[in-house]
Amino acid sequence: MGKYVILNDDNFEQEVIKSDIPVLIDFWAEWCMPCKMIAPIVEELAEEFDGKLKVGKLDVDSNPKVSMQFGIRSIPTLLLFKSGQPVDQIIGAVPKKAILQKILPHIES
Repeated sequence: MGKYVILNDDNFEQEVIKSDIPVLIDFWAEWCMPCKMIAPIVEELAEEFDGKLKVGKLDVDSNPKVSMQFGIRSIPTLLLFKSGQPVDQIIGAVPKKAILQKILPHIES
């Protein structure tokens, strides 16, 4: 199990908006096959960037408030937050390289 955080409507502000490091959120659902394909990559990123990037998973079925707030219409969607604001997003099951290209500019080395 990776070092990711399970996000929900209740802890979202504390874990994401108030985070002092960038946060990558995986919006997913149990029934979504592409979500299951991308999950191991997301968990790897949580391990690799521990301390530099917070990685969270948010089940869209259980947490409609946050999903609606950020206009999540298709899953999987990865949303990258920095200083409490969404700065980038990736929609669909993409290779790890594509995710790295989006997140690396936002992570301090």
